[in-house]
Amino acid sequence: MSRAVIVQAKRTPIGKKNGIFQSLQVHELTAPLLRHLANGIEEKVNDVIIGNVTGPGGNIGRLSVLEAGLPLTIPGLTLDRQCSAGLEAIRMACYLIQGGAGHCYIAGGVESTSTSPYTKRARFSPDRIGDPDMIKAAEYVAQKYRITKDQQDEYALLSYERSWGAFEHGLYEEEILKVGQWHRDEELFKKRNMMALLKRAKPILAGDSSTVTAANSCGIHDGAAAALILEENTALKLGYKPVLRFVDSEVAAVHPHYPGAAPIPAIKMLLNRNMLSIEDIDMIEINEAFSSKVVACALELSIPLKKVNSSGGALTLGHPYGASGAILVTRILHEVQQRKKAKYALAAIGSGGGIGLAVLFETIHE
Repeated sequence: MSRAVIVQAKRTPIGKKNGIFQSLQVHELTAPLLRHLANGIEEKVNDVIIGNVTGPGGNIGRLSVLEAGLPLTIPGLTLDRQCSAGLEAIRMACYLIQGGAGHCYIAGGVESTSTSPYTKRARFSPDRIGDPDMIKAAEYVAQKYRITKDQQDEYALLSYERSWGAFEHGLYEEEILKVGQWHRDEELFKKRNMMALLKRAKPILAGDSSTVTAANSCGIHDGAAAALILEENTALKLGYKPVLRFVDSEVAAVHPHYPGAAPIPAIKMLLNRNMLSIEDIDMIEINEAFSSKVVACALELSIPLKKVNSSGGALTLGHPYGASGAILVTRILHEVQQRKKAKYALAAIGSGGGIGLAVLFETIHE
């Protein structure tokens, strides 16, 4: 069986909605990444797979290929698995390589909430089951797993300190591709008193038991990320150094009221099938849409917080929906190169509708 390896991954800076990327369409955010990753091997790219959630519709994958000036022979594909879309695109490319469909793919995700033509989100679930907005769903997760506001605030503060620490130590520099004049995440333009914000923030929903606040939730953002994925022997022949080898993945679904808990069964099944435990995984990235989600996953899976999102995440930097899963992989690729003893890394994300996706990688060291 052919083995899929990731040799490069990059992301744009992450911008606030109506912020630094307010005038860029989705294909204009994606195109610089495609040009960078395909540089020198343009004729060898079999396809480009792009995840996207909020529009504008059409085949953004193909549009991005054309915007980037890549060969007209590259088809381009767009997929939507809500917030899992970017990670699903990478997963799909890995399986296409394993199945022998091709040897070279660029896969990732993009979101431009600033230019989206849609003012309302898509439906996640039929009314007979219930179709909660993500904030209410995050509250449901907090209630189900008995996660307090204090626990959520503590994790949000930890994530904030980690994100700023990573930024100040230059850990984000290698993963970011400059777009126009921008080379820094917009949320990192100015430091805030996060502890004071957390104490001051009130629950968004009414009710004495509500715990989810604007301060322990992610914001709405723009951004893109993508990875260059090759068949392993092809990568070596082309002179690339493989960094991550795709091992396996799992997608699972839970009740649509609890999307934040959906990574839990996905991770459990993935580890069980590969006869691994949490102790065997050296680096774990779980998308930080809400503190309640990460805390629930950590508690239910017995994950030490030192293993989860050790360089921060979406609670501070932002969550450009379709791109976030690919941002997780980009973070892993760059960080494991600094961890010479790391063997396994895992990326996981939950999505609207109650879908959880987890992908397992083996790190490759010289």
